[in-house]
Amino acid sequence: MLGNSVRPIPTRVEDGYHLPENLDAFVTPRTKAVLLCNPANPTGAVYTDEEVARIIDLVVKNDLFLIADEVYREFVYDGPTARSVLTYSDLADRAIVVDSLSKRFSLCGARIGCMVSKNKSVMASAMKFAQARLSPPALAQVVAAKAQALPKEYFESVKSEYRRRRDVVYDALQSIDGVVAHRPEGAFYQMARLPVDNSEALVRFMLEEFSLNGQTAMVAPGAGFYAADNVGHDEVRIAYVLNSQDLATSMEILKAAITAYNAR
Repeated sequence: MLGNSVRPIPTRVEDGYHLPENLDAFVTPRTKAVLLCNPANPTGAVYTDEEVARIIDLVVKNDLFLIADEVYREFVYDGPTARSVLTYSDLADRAIVVDSLSKRFSLCGARIGCMVSKNKSVMASAMKFAQARLSPPALAQVVAAKAQALPKEYFESVKSEYRRRRDVVYDALQSIDGVVAHRPEGAFYQMARLPVDNSEALVRFMLEEFSLNGQTAMVAPGAGFYAADNVGHDEVRIAYVLNSQDLATSMEILKAAITAYNAR
């Protein structure tokens, strides 16, 4: 809508979708900001302290903003929670955090969140747009306020459950010949490269033609998550938000569907 363009920084499943070394190559004279989603949707990557430090160095050196999507900050399964960019003094007023409660507290459909920055000019501009729109629904605001009172133990139990679900999905993918996947470090998504010619065609096949014991499953075609047009056509995103048994069944369906699709 604003006429802006996005220049993607390519990542690969073989590297766990982590950042490449030469980030300077992606900055042009027209670059205004870097957008970082950490933990990442759709890849599940949690960027290391070294990776974040390189991003911050890039931002400061080139006089850019850093827009950080921290919606999945607590959902890190093999280490501490992801550090907010607001805690880095080097960024000062360059950091803009976008956050939401819908993922943190499993409030699907409750579109309530926040934008945070120490930059007064940015916040003043944001306020003008906020006043031109309707506020979040009153019920969602009440629920959000109560959710903030939940103890830290809440997140530990939630993370343990998601960790189990992640392992169900990842381990099942490892049993399918030709699949390339990396164990997600955070969020609740699994990207995978499948041994098919077109993942969107596979999804259509699963929904329209295929079933196993009267059931089928759905995954998200990977190409839609890429800014470039020529990548991701053999990848899918799996959201491990079902219970572990349903996930295990779904993965059996996916495995059988791949075989049936390639045998057509």
